[in-house]
Amino acid sequence: PSLATGPTSAVTGVTPVIDPGDGGSYRPELVPADFVDVIDNPHLPFPDGATWRYEGLSDGEREIIEVVVTGERTEIMGISATVVRDTVTIGGNLVEDTYDWYAQDTEGNVWYLGEEVDNYDDEGELVDHDGSFEHGVDGAVGGIVMLADPQVGDAYRQEYYPGEAEDLGEVVRTGETVSVP
Repeated sequence: PSLATGPTSAVTGVTPVIDPGDGGSYRPELVPADFVDVIDNPHLPFPDGATWRYEGLSDGEREIIEVVVTGERTEIMGISATVVRDTVTIGGNLVEDTYDWYAQDTEGNVWYLGEEVDNYDDEGELVDHDGSFEHGVDGAVGGIVMLADPQVGDAYRQEYYPGEAEDLGEVVRTGETVSVP
């Protein structure tokens, strides 16, 4: 995949905290033949059935995030993507239920191609789909969520949908292990 010029951050009028080095223009040209069916990047592997559970506090209430590699696939602009379900509960109430779409290119970079988001209120009623985007639809553009060979100083766009999804990443350290409770 190659990065070429396209939409700029000027659309939102916000200067990114991280400079991805693209001069404010970003439009990756993703070619389906440049992608593989397995996500085995050693920094972010997604084998079918893998599950991660994160727990913490949100405004004093217990927050649980569960991430599950569903074993399902979907097609985004001709690219076969792995479907990952991400649910968030706070105080025992479901607040977000998301299906994320990832694909790995032949170089080993893991791309984030979009997400379908359901946001819920405290009573469990569907509120909206804010944050949803799909690469190639309505100006939305996917990005790299994990580099194949991250190097300190690398900066990159993880997603780009003006006003909805504009995450950036930057490698600040490598070769370290971090433990959390």
